[in-house]
Amino acid sequence: MYLPAFPMLEHDLGQGAGSAQLTLTAWLAGLAIGQFTLGPLCDRYGRKLPLLLGLVVYVIASALLAVVTNFHLFCILRFIAAMGGATTSVAPRAMVRDVATGPAGVKLMSQLMLIFGLGPLLAPSIGSFLLDLGEWRLIFWVGAGFGVLLFIGTWFLLPDTFPPEKRFALPFTGVVARYWGLITEPLFCSAAMVASFGTFTMFAYLSNAPALFEGILHFSPRLFAIFFGLNAVGFVLGSQINARMAQRFLFTRVMEYGMLAVLTFTLLGVLVCSLGLVGPQNPWILCILIFCTTSSLGFVGPNAGVLALTHHGHQAGAASALIGTLNWTIAGGAGVLMALLPSHWIGSTSVGMMIGIMGCWISDLWRRRLDPNSYLSVRH
Repeated sequence: MYLPAFPMLEHDLGQGAGSAQLTLTAWLAGLAIGQFTLGPLCDRYGRKLPLLLGLVVYVIASALLAVVTNFHLFCILRFIAAMGGATTSVAPRAMVRDVATGPAGVKLMSQLMLIFGLGPLLAPSIGSFLLDLGEWRLIFWVGAGFGVLLFIGTWFLLPDTFPPEKRFALPFTGVVARYWGLITEPLFCSAAMVASFGTFTMFAYLSNAPALFEGILHFSPRLFAIFFGLNAVGFVLGSQINARMAQRFLFTRVMEYGMLAVLTFTLLGVLVCSLGLVGPQNPWILCILIFCTTSSLGFVGPNAGVLALTHHGHQAGAASALIGTLNWTIAGGAGVLMALLPSHWIGSTSVGMMIGIMGCWISDLWRRRLDPNSYLSVRH
């Protein structure tokens, strides 16, 4: 949400151009490490208590971010805020596994991934709106206030889906062994990689969207915001259609159809850009292809997440945490990739998204080759 405020943040905290990227790195690192460490706590203390404590940490850190004047302290607080916020990814995903699997799980996970996916899509627009009302510090006050609302809603409205009789504690060596067992299991690891590379694909678009649409295609800020919002609508539609299709068809097949659609649209995007068919005067072919790509991603992440958690109801907290860690670690590479691709070429965004979806395909083919029987055993 604070991405539009990067220039102002760098100026006010006395750092040079590009330094704000370090604060984003701190946030991503906090999310990855936080999910990895908080997963076992969700299996030990249930889903609700870690979620509440994480929200408290997030609210306090966000309030401090709104008043801090030191850049290095700002980075530390961003890391701490992400550590607390990581519970909002781990606990809900584990809760879905607690109450449903198969097509019912896909329906719930689609709704959850809809919320997770809309956040990065809508946050920059919300941040821009808040900057029209005040300075960048207002963004963090709003974030802290939203965290308070989530805490109240969680406390009064959200039940704990993991009963006390199923909870367990593990020593450090047991936690390590559990994570190692998960990451060496072909079904879990490859499905988690599919979900992670799906997020990578989305982040390749998000990280390069301003450069593509405003820098190369010369969209006005208003037109860019409209198109950004349309892609969010497309992702919503894709997620909801996916939830319905999973009730009628094998959800792993639906996931594959989604991956095939994304690969097709990104290849077409690279092709039209390479042939010079897209430019500031005729951007709409590429815009349509990117819209279709983001819409099709709604068929990938939810199904892969359910597939990864299918056989791990007894350790859904740790499994959910590892999915989140892989997700943010791999997705974080999208920004690095886009920085390496030519910033002036109109096809860089399509290339980045194509590389991400190829990672999805490789991961899924690997799982099917190593564990072909489980591929068809998760229909219900």
